[in-house]
Amino acid sequence: MPENAPPLLAITGLTKRYATGDLALNEVSLAVPPGQVMALIGPSGAGKSTLIRCVNRLVEPTSGQVVLDGAELTTLGRAALRRARRRMGMIFQEYALVERLTVMENVLSGRLGYTGFWASWFRRFPRRDVEEAFRLLARVGLAHMADKRADALSGGQRQRVGIVRALMQDPALLLVDEPTASLDPKTSRQIMRLIVELCEERGLAAIINIHDVALAQEFARRIVGLRAGRIVFDGTPETLDAAALTAIYGEEDWSRTIRRIEAEDSVAEPVA
Repeated sequence: MPENAPPLLAITGLTKRYATGDLALNEVSLAVPPGQVMALIGPSGAGKSTLIRCVNRLVEPTSGQVVLDGAELTTLGRAALRRARRRMGMIFQEYALVERLTVMENVLSGRLGYTGFWASWFRRFPRRDVEEAFRLLARVGLAHMADKRADALSGGQRQRVGIVRALMQDPALLLVDEPTASLDPKTSRQIMRLIVELCEERGLAAIINIHDVALAQEFARRIVGLRAGRIVFDGTPETLDAAALTAIYGEEDWSRTIRRIEAEDSVAEPVA
């Protein structure tokens, strides 16, 4: 990003207090430049998922500002928010696919923000959208599964469909909520590598909520640590040392957690 260029995403004083009185986010401020892949780590209940969902207003923040590419998201009405959400692709932990629909139908649902009601109802999408869907499915190794129902896929395959669906929105920012939580270690690394490679290829920024510290260190360029709704660490993977992990998670022997995984798997390798 050029020096002094504005960030893609700017969060200022973001606070979320639920009706129960629980404070999930407490004056969180951070900026994400275009093209940066950022990992969001922290203990359960730290506010990671809430932060991601406040950005696209799946959860309404109590106070603060969220500015995406110059647009203040927290003040937008329903129609304007629908248009703004096109710029934010969401990838969910539990995939959020429609089980009875095919892979292609799930992928094309990423274009619903651009199509009219009746066109989406009858699943009539422009040829260029269908061609892009096939191209992206080929990129993630699933072109041969376009006509399979989503409920016939493995966890890794479902997550890849979710990634392609998000990319079909043509977003500038990916919001990724625990993409590896339901996957085995090898598939988890393949999915993380795929997300990072696609971000690099398409110039996308990403915020990835992830529990696995080693995966965050290996694949993200920046790590932000949350604890009790506040940012307690913001730095590079190399600076995430034992003191930083203690600030994020509490006292523990972190010597085995801070490591680099040496084995390499091909991203094109089929996912179980």
